[in-house]
Amino acid sequence: MYREGFYKYLRFERRYSVHTIRAYRNDLNQFFSFLEKHQPSQDVREISEKQVREWIVSCLEQNISERTINRKISTLKTYFKYLIRMGYTHHDPMIRVRTPKVGRRIPYFVDETHMNLLTDQRIFDTDFYGVRDQVILEVLYQTGMRLSELINMMDQDVDFGHQQLRILGKRNKERLIPVTQPLLELIEHYRSLRNEKFARGHQGYLLVTNKGRKLYEKFVYRTVRRYLSYITTLEKRSPHILRHTFATHMLNHGADLNAIKEILGHANLSATQIYTHSTFEQLRAIYKQAHPRT
Repeated sequence: MYREGFYKYLRFERRYSVHTIRAYRNDLNQFFSFLEKHQPSQDVREISEKQVREWIVSCLEQNISERTINRKISTLKTYFKYLIRMGYTHHDPMIRVRTPKVGRRIPYFVDETHMNLLTDQRIFDTDFYGVRDQVILEVLYQTGMRLSELINMMDQDVDFGHQQLRILGKRNKERLIPVTQPLLELIEHYRSLRNEKFARGHQGYLLVTNKGRKLYEKFVYRTVRRYLSYITTLEKRSPHILRHTFATHMLNHGADLNAIKEILGHANLSATQIYTHSTFEQLRAIYKQAHPRT
């Protein structure tokens, strides 16, 4: 009840991404499926704090991580705030429900030596497909942009004159990311191969599939995982790993944390500070290896 209106609210008023809304939808579906098993056809206005806590316990019993449970609790809090705002109910069962504290997770990243292998070992083919794949990996690594941002990039977003990329991020917030001349030359070479192969069938999107259509998430996941498997044994080899790798390498080379925040498109600095943990781990390892007293 009221869920479709809630999703429209997230999309049009909060301007959340399709990916985020999908996560909210999954969380609510799981919660209401749990309620249906215990008290079918219950009015949303009659949901109690006790039922919410029982659902949280059931999630723990399924070995769902605390971090994921925290996200699900956040989803419920947002949903009930929406119901109250719209006047559908005056009761909020989430008022006394608190999210448990979890330890900060150090993000996985690929070390620089292995990232250099992508170009040093000539892993990519020189035809359209190989150059396209190289652009995908290089853009993700050199800019730290999100998967959704990569997929939606248009030809016009590449500014060769000012050596920068225009990115439309979360909540339609625009940012400009400086890029290197070699990356721009690679993009230009790719575009000539793409235009020769597909003419104008790409509809203005910068990166396209083997059939000349707009990229989609699974295509990029498969591509990134394939090439990262050549250079690293990390279990996680997703596009987001390249975002972590970009931020970590920038920080290790002395980049200002605020500058990294702006490039990544984070709303606040706390989201960026997680990468300092990786740097401290690296410094600790270097210290133990180099200091004569250790």
